[in-house]
Amino acid sequence: MTPALLEVRDLTVDFGPLPAVRGVDLHLRHGETLGIVGESGSGKSVTALAVLGLLPSTARVGGSVRLEGRELLGLPGRELARIRGRKVAMVFQDPLSAFTPVHRIGDQIAEAVRIHQPVDRAAARRRAAELLDLVGIPEPGKALDGFPHEFSGGMRQRAMIAMAVANGPDILLADEPTTALDVTIQAQVLDVLRTACRETGAALVLVSHDLGVIAGMADRVAVMYAGRVVESAPVDALFANPRHPYTLGLIGAVPRPDGRGGPLVPIPGRPPAPGESGPGCPFAPRCPLVEDRCRTAEPPLARTAVHPLENARTAEPALASAGDHAAACVRAEELAARAPAPGDVYPMPEPPAPGPAEPRAEREQVLAVTGLTKTFPRLRGVVFKRTVGEVYAVDGVDLDIRRGETLGLVGESGSGKSTTLYELMRLARPEGGRIELLGHDTAALDRAARHRLRARLQIVFQDPAAGLDPRMPIGDAIAEPLRAQHAPRERIARRVPELLRQVGLDPAHADRYPHEFSGGQRQRISIARALAVRPELLVLDEPVSALDVSVRAGVLNLLQQLKAELGLAYLFVSHDLSVVRHLADRVSVMYLGRTVEAGTVTEVFERPRHPYTRALLAAVPLPDPVAERARARVLLAGDPPSPTVRQEGCRFRARCPVHAVLDTTGRSRCERESPQPAGAAPGVDHVAACHFPHGAP
Repeated sequence: MTPALLEVRDLTVDFGPLPAVRGVDLHLRHGETLGIVGESGSGKSVTALAVLGLLPSTARVGGSVRLEGRELLGLPGRELARIRGRKVAMVFQDPLSAFTPVHRIGDQIAEAVRIHQPVDRAAARRRAAELLDLVGIPEPGKALDGFPHEFSGGMRQRAMIAMAVANGPDILLADEPTTALDVTIQAQVLDVLRTACRETGAALVLVSHDLGVIAGMADRVAVMYAGRVVESAPVDALFANPRHPYTLGLIGAVPRPDGRGGPLVPIPGRPPAPGESGPGCPFAPRCPLVEDRCRTAEPPLARTAVHPLENARTAEPALASAGDHAAACVRAEELAARAPAPGDVYPMPEPPAPGPAEPRAEREQVLAVTGLTKTFPRLRGVVFKRTVGEVYAVDGVDLDIRRGETLGLVGESGSGKSTTLYELMRLARPEGGRIELLGHDTAALDRAARHRLRARLQIVFQDPAAGLDPRMPIGDAIAEPLRAQHAPRERIARRVPELLRQVGLDPAHADRYPHEFSGGQRQRISIARALAVRPELLVLDEPVSALDVSVRAGVLNLLQQLKAELGLAYLFVSHDLSVVRHLADRVSVMYLGRTVEAGTVTEVFERPRHPYTRALLAAVPLPDPVAERARARVLLAGDPPSPTVRQEGCRFRARCPVHAVLDTTGRSRCERESPQPAGAAPGVDHVAACHFPHGAP
């Protein structure tokens, strides 16, 4: 065993009377990656910030943080400044707010170099260019002169990593470095982190809520709950044989892109707020294995015995490092011996009723979109605006949804998903193409017909807090669509409690305000509001992207249940392909404003025909360390082209791995001819717009 590079002992952080971190113990060795996971509010980010002394002055920090044997807590600010960036560096969650917006990227990286190294400006600038090249930013010499707002989200995060490794630190602290990034950009950023650690020899502390990211990156994992570590183990042992019910619940709540996860198992209840925990185990109110002794004293984090891990989830007879497995649970030894699946411990939700029995072609068409286009003018000038070009936001989208069906709409940011939704919700004549909703051509609707049809089409937004008026009780918020349709008061009074029960909330809470509910409960309120007027098509715009994994599982189960009970059709927009695989019946893939592949979920996920779809699927991390390490990686180069220029030929060719290996004739075809959707085989519901769906000839 190598000595610990970083050792955290009994770390505590209090904000006034509220404890945010309660006795955290961690250790990190040279070249190791430690993953820290847990729900929001568990203390992950506070722990990482406390190591570098970056918490606000209102925080009281106790315990011990030792770097190579040197105590960091209590060091003067000047001493800590010498350590930050040189010995320990931070990669923040939001690079846009971490960079100074009025300074060029190159100047900020060069400044980080000059603070710790005795070099002149020219040498620091050359070093900055080398660092940008290391993290894969094209034309690093030109990128040095760019401002943060001129970089895409993925490029900003890569530049932040370049700044973090500028002085060859021993430790990188990465706090949710891939949050809000597209799956392809996430794969690029994670690959950059691997490269940076390999080139500098740095150890990595990776804070993330994504268990798939942790499975593919970490050597060891610490699971946090209510401000303390409740389980710590090597990554293989943790995923194969979790020994705390909370860890088991987190793993069971994660949908898998390979479709092998089965029904999702939501963890009931919510995490305790700081200061809410009683004298016993803080997880006891949510734990399916709770006993009387769990409520009297909080169990310590203790090592458990080594057990053979012979179960259906691993082919390994035993893991040599399983002795480094600790859990804060009185039933840890029992879980180690039994190795139960999440569904064996947590109550399983009732499976939804089977979908419509009749063939898809015979079901009523709810939405048909053909050749949809939408452009926006590019304006220049402050006082007098003038048009200098166009943005081709949507340029050939086809959608088809039948009754009782869920269509998943996926693609990177900028692919046109949100603009497509906007065009649908307007219920007006589209700029180009045709939209037919429930048998009505939107181009032919008058004002009265549009008002009647709007009740049959509702939307649930990504951020439930922004979608609800904070000054309005939730009962009034749910009743508002009914009032807009001039429903009688008696009907509204009956309907609101019925809707709250339908989405799993207490009707007695109708007079409460949105801030009194958790994020998952607010999203349930938004769903109830959308269902108030009994719609036939529900548009779901990233409805679970801002939710913790355990809360997300409950909302996804609710959506499946409502679809089965009410016969709803869903248009489900998401960048998370794991969620789409779990919820959708069919999937449509968009790239640069155009549909490039569509078909049943099984066909598209198991037999993708477009190189872009294959890259998307390869970039989705699996919450399974063994399977994740065995997968082939497909990294797309760069970002999508600008939508301000209408691309000739195949729009994906600049990033396409198939195009890169084609002969001259094949490349010429991709550059000249725009591929049209073509079926995989007669009778198979699967089309792709690619000249070479089977790869290079």
